[in-house]
Amino acid sequence: MELTAGAETTATNSSSVLPAPPPAVGITLLVVALLLGLPGNLFVVWTILFKLRKRSVTSLLILQLAAADTLVLLTAPFFLRTLVMGGAWEFGERMCQLLHYWCGVNMYTSVYVVSLMSADRLLGVSRPLLTQRVRTKSHLWPAVTAVWVLALLLSVPVPLYHRMHNHTCTEHHPSSGHQVFQYCLETVAAFLLPFSVLAWSYCCIARRLAEGRARWRQRARGRTNRLIVLIVTTFLLLWAPYHLLNMLQVGAILGGSQPLQQQCRRARPVLIALAFLSSSINPLLYACAGSTFTRSACLHCLTRLLEAPSSGASRREKSQQPGEEAQSMKMGQRERGEVGGAGRAEEEENHS
Repeated sequence: MELTAGAETTATNSSSVLPAPPPAVGITLLVVALLLGLPGNLFVVWTILFKLRKRSVTSLLILQLAAADTLVLLTAPFFLRTLVMGGAWEFGERMCQLLHYWCGVNMYTSVYVVSLMSADRLLGVSRPLLTQRVRTKSHLWPAVTAVWVLALLLSVPVPLYHRMHNHTCTEHHPSSGHQVFQYCLETVAAFLLPFSVLAWSYCCIARRLAEGRARWRQRARGRTNRLIVLIVTTFLLLWAPYHLLNMLQVGAILGGSQPLQQQCRRARPVLIALAFLSSSINPLLYACAGSTFTRSACLHCLTRLLEAPSSGASRREKSQQPGEEAQSMKMGQRERGEVGGAGRAEEEENHS
């Protein structure tokens, strides 16, 4: 991951095959990501830590995602300053390596937490009885710890391949083989493998919800599932261009195309700035997932959404008509009967 190299405005080679995006595009994307994402993610962290009376597994996973996104966005001012200065890095080589490592760790963490959330929802939908035993906070923390440790290890090549050169913080590879290794590792570990898990999980969830009387399960857990689907889809759309660029640059290296390599280097900062939007848009997705958001205060809606995601069918706003409330209670009872105690698992989880 390299947001600073290529930011300088060099002359375009006449034989270049890709248009070089202007630095203003990357600057604009970073500014938007910072202004939207930092307060939004801090609000989510604050809500879960200080406003939720009972923290479910879902809310704790969202807390991990918001924390990782916040840590990524804290690096944005440094990269923004570099883009404004035309690529000049003013913070020294150690900060060059540290900030890129910091960025890599938290972006790996984000995609793995999203994958973990999809697997969690699949377990809740397909194996409700097993969910009662394993979907607890005591089982969650080892999984979360493993995610962070894996992210720390996978990001090790990032600082090793960054150096100061001509007053810029740039990638430096001993050979083209090292460069191919880094880009392939990023694309496989941070894109192909996690999204294979996501695709499998959501295909299974869709098939499960389409069976039998699954409409009641879909109603009871619809808000939580919509939230995760929106996060996954947005992450995919915002990160796919970066990983496609990785593979394009690998092809240019193996094919010996210097003009294409140069254009890939110049496009990289803008596509990484685009990926920063994935860390800023998640708080907006929490709001979109709640069907009552437009009729409730923001804090109240987020608290309700995170506090009891699987009991939504039996909890409605006080403004509901009595007939609607009675109907909702009946739906909740039918849901609990179908899943064989999955609702009770959430309550046990809140007390664990």
